Amino acid sequence: MRANFRMQRLYVSQSLRAGVSIEADSDQFNYLANVLRMGDGAEILLFNGRDGEWKAKLSFPTRKKIMLVPLEETRPQPEKPDLHYIFAPLKTGRLDYLVQKTVEMGAGVLRPVLTQHVQGKITNLDKLRANVIEAAEQCGILAVPDVEEPVRLKDLMEDWSPSRRIIYCDEGDAGQNPLPALQQIKEKQLALLVGPEGGFSEEERQLLRSKAFVTPIPLGPRILRADTAAVAALAVIQASIGDWK
Repeated sequence: MRANFRMQRLYVSQSLRAGVSIEADSDQFNYLANVLRMGDGAEILLFNGRDGEWKAKLSFPTRKKIMLVPLEETRPQPEKPDLHYIFAPLKTGRLDYLVQKTVEMGAGVLRPVLTQHVQGKITNLDKLRANVIEAAEQCGILAVPDVEEPVRLKDLMEDWSPSRRIIYCDEGDAGQNPLPALQQIKEKQLALLVGPEGGFSEEERQLLRSKAFVTPIPLGPRILRADTAAVAALAVIQASIGDWK
């Protein structure tokens, strides 16, 4: 069932079931009452990443309090996408964009990785998770992706399960077309790895190419910024071997 984009959507952390009211927190109160200017009896869609999507109505028992009253389930909870996105952190503004677009493109897990040439850093995972939730609210997504703790690339490779193939964007690849390499992949469990603006070091490229569970792909004849590369690679993967087929 497709999302209803005519109604506002709101993420809540509480369980959702008919007749069990949820009190809006201060941020939600401000958003609903002051930004959206919704009144008593207005309807909204709620989701929590676990219990599907619910139509709810707003109730104002007092001027400073909003209760969210679930009425009926509008969409069942889907399984979380199985595509992992591994990325070297970017600077703050572009990192926000990267996270939002990755969620839109169907990643189920976001995992920051620390490389030799990384320029950004992760100082607040809660902010990343807030960006994930905001993207899910705006795009009708019910299965909210997980955000993992940052890890060094070398450690990630040592602990990686070979059953999940890593596809990594290799700016040093001599080719231009990623499709031949992608079409050779038989695994269903996939991860995409995009490096930092400075690219992977030669040592890191050798490490990646030494692993049987890693497939390097090119992304055309032009050098792409890391956030552009992420969207381009996710689109190619989803269209060729992912959930767009």
